[in-house]
Amino acid sequence: MASDVDTAPLVGRAELVQTVRSALLGDGALGQTAAVFLTGESGVGKTRLLGEIGDRLREQGAVVLTGSCLDIGDASPLHPLLQALRRFDADLSTRARTSSAVRGLLQMFADETAGPDGAGALLERVSRGLHLIAEGRPLVLILDDLQWVDRSTRQLLLYLLAGLGDLQLSVLAAVRAESLQGAHPLRRVLTELRRLRTVRVLDLAPLGRADTEELAAAVVGRTLSAEAAEQVWQRSGGNPFVIEELARDLRDGRDGLSETLREIFLDRVDALPQHAHAVVHAVSAGVEPVQHWLLAQVLRLPEDELIDAARAAVAHRLLVGADDGYRLRHRLVAEVLAHELLPAERSGLHRRYAEALTAAPGELHQARLAHHWRLAGEPARALPAAVAAAQEAERLHGYAEAHRHWSAALQLAADPGPLTVDRVELLENAAEAAHHCGEHARALALLEELAALRGGEPSCALHIRRARYLAAAGRSALAEEEYQRALKAADCSPRDRAAAAARLAELLLHLGRYADAGERAREALALAENVEGSATEVVLASSALGFSDACLEDPDAGLAVMRDALDTAERAGQPEDVACAYLHLAELLTGPLNILEEGVVVARRGAERVAELGLGRTWGTRLLAIAINGLFRVGQWAEAEKVVAAALRHRPSGADAVELLLARCRLSVGYGDIEAAGRDLDAVATLLAGGGARHVIPLLTLRSGLAMWEGRHDVARLAVQRGLTESRSDDVMILSALVWHGLRAEAEAHASRTVDVDPTAVRRLRDVADRVARKSAGAARPVRSVVEGFLALCAAEVSRLDGSDPELWAVSAAEWDRRNHPYPAAYSRLRQAEALLARRSRVATAGKLLREAYQVAQGLGAVPLTSEIRELAGRARVPLEQREPNGATRGAPTEESDDELAALTAREREVLALVAEGLTNKEIGQRLFISERTIGVHVSHIFDKLQVRTRVQASAIQLRNHRG
Repeated sequence: MASDVDTAPLVGRAELVQTVRSALLGDGALGQTAAVFLTGESGVGKTRLLGEIGDRLREQGAVVLTGSCLDIGDASPLHPLLQALRRFDADLSTRARTSSAVRGLLQMFADETAGPDGAGALLERVSRGLHLIAEGRPLVLILDDLQWVDRSTRQLLLYLLAGLGDLQLSVLAAVRAESLQGAHPLRRVLTELRRLRTVRVLDLAPLGRADTEELAAAVVGRTLSAEAAEQVWQRSGGNPFVIEELARDLRDGRDGLSETLREIFLDRVDALPQHAHAVVHAVSAGVEPVQHWLLAQVLRLPEDELIDAARAAVAHRLLVGADDGYRLRHRLVAEVLAHELLPAERSGLHRRYAEALTAAPGELHQARLAHHWRLAGEPARALPAAVAAAQEAERLHGYAEAHRHWSAALQLAADPGPLTVDRVELLENAAEAAHHCGEHARALALLEELAALRGGEPSCALHIRRARYLAAAGRSALAEEEYQRALKAADCSPRDRAAAAARLAELLLHLGRYADAGERAREALALAENVEGSATEVVLASSALGFSDACLEDPDAGLAVMRDALDTAERAGQPEDVACAYLHLAELLTGPLNILEEGVVVARRGAERVAELGLGRTWGTRLLAIAINGLFRVGQWAEAEKVVAAALRHRPSGADAVELLLARCRLSVGYGDIEAAGRDLDAVATLLAGGGARHVIPLLTLRSGLAMWEGRHDVARLAVQRGLTESRSDDVMILSALVWHGLRAEAEAHASRTVDVDPTAVRRLRDVADRVARKSAGAARPVRSVVEGFLALCAAEVSRLDGSDPELWAVSAAEWDRRNHPYPAAYSRLRQAEALLARRSRVATAGKLLREAYQVAQGLGAVPLTSEIRELAGRARVPLEQREPNGATRGAPTEESDDELAALTAREREVLALVAEGLTNKEIGQRLFISERTIGVHVSHIFDKLQVRTRVQASAIQLRNHRG
């Protein structure tokens, strides 16, 4: 039954409606994801606005999916999306092809099974299904009551808003502000999302005095007296829902208004006919929407009487009727009515709901069933439903929802009635689900209860599990103690002992205790030799041993151990063990050992191998991200772009996507593609809103570097300070890079005179640099080598604050030359030349340095660095291209040159070939999996190198060099 309750005009929100429409489907939002979150108190009009805006977006040609989150703690995973799809499918106006895509996606949910790529693969399939539904049209997902959103839907939103689903999506959601208290997970997510350019969080304020009077007058049908208008304003506080209720009382001549809103609602309910009164109470006890057939089973009224009763409740504006069922017009009604029924009446309603759901044909909604049986006072009947709901949630990778269901099952098991309940199994499942969803304290508490239930001395397996949970919770010292207890436990089997030693070695490695890690790793390897099928333990222990040996001045021994681990994993044939071995070997080569070329080869070979094993989306993406970073450092940026394109085909999600986006962003920052870099950083921040602290420093380092190229040195400073404050990382390599960016930001501020230097920030950065130097002193030679390079940059940047020292820059350039890192070496030469020119000394040397830096920057395609070199050379009147005796420019092709394209990089040649085919920048970007903006950078660089001004001239050179 459709409802016409929203006949009151929409007052005071016209500007907001236009703002939201523009944010979601305006010119600035075309081609990218966008989101608007409306927050406000109950009754402020959020739901009404969602409907109004949704209608207007449909008129603009958008596909609009509308769903609501359930207000029960044990909601099923992705419920709002499933609800939205079912509503959309029920729309008779839906095109046949679209309807087929909707039903296909719904069937995918029904058939979903756990796979090796976990929740990430599910997110990709959902994205692909939504893409088919959209059929090229803008897609808008509207979600009401987001404060009750389940974790799986929250992860899906972050995935799609990060732009990982190859889908132009807009999200419009309403959030009840008073629900976001304390540690509510959505509170932190919204805080992070507020930072992004494509996301807006709009606080919906109550109406002002004039709008309140206008709305009340519209409902009453006449201008209000001054006394009545004052009364409505004072009592409503500008809340539109309450304004309308009070105005209707005025219109209908009801005197003696209640002093509280609660009494207003109760007066409205008491005025209902008897059966309508029962309908409202039944809907308030149900889980919305309450379907018509279900309401009929609960109330047991004849069909005609039920329809009349529902119609009366709608007419009295207490219910809203829609195709998918009935809802209270506002949840405040449920809060008021909750105390009006006797306990026996409430439990009776829930019993009838549960009986009706149990008897209904088709798939049971286990979460609802458990909810109603529990509130009906039937724990023995609620328990099987709660367990089934938990298992269903785990099947869809909804570990947070599974944790809630297992927890509910534990509570219900306290009084199981005739059922035989294995409480140990319930505790084990609940603890593991809590661990997987990040509820570490809860996982540990459940484990303690499990230990108490079993009695006696804790088992070895229990110690290992407790250690895992403690390590995940960041309580490393206690985790180490638990592993030690596991190793000493009398019941510890050889397999458990090998697992405990291997995991302890990995923990010690992360703590930077390389000698201890190596000792435990050797112990684990010795134990694993006598355990069949212990490849996982061998790989973990070998990783720790390899890193330990490499960081303690024996890189060759570390490499040998890592290669042995890879051989072991390949022989055992476990896909994740093979992937883990490849990953750690590539990390060792490109990280502590700084053997970049070989590390890139291993990473790419490993990505191919794990793709064969079905893990390309997760492990393969991480391996390719390692390869991209290695290629970036050695200056093979064009090749790195190709690897980015290959990795993107995996459609990664979560932490895997973060690794890839950060790697791609490094390229974009280097190229000077500010828009693409900002988009990737926003996507990473979106994903990290759901957790991921270990990526904070790389993210903020890149954000600082991007801000400096934009001339926003104050923003760069804030990013670095945030990194130093929010992260507790002990990784001296990434910390040294962050500190360099911080000191560089202060030096740039000093040079530009746009922002004052912050002496406190400089002092703090120098203290951190000193601490990094001390910590790296005991590290392996390759680690010290990289850190020393960044510390050389830090010392040189500090000198810029008081007359730049060319000798310090010369040291920095030499350090990076020795490591074969061309980009920081070119940057150091630029600064060395700048320092020499400022002192008006060794001008010829400065010119040579500028030309060397220019040649490297040109070859890389580093546009911002190239521009700064040109600007300095122009001011100093230093020619960047030396002339040969014949008058030709060195390095530039002469008329007799056999290849006019010699100066172009491999990627620039690819772009030029497509330009010659007549493709636009957008079409080239789609062909090469690069942003349109990046293609524009390449084209500009090509024009500059070929000394042409138009695409026609560039195409002519391309064709001339490829005839025949």
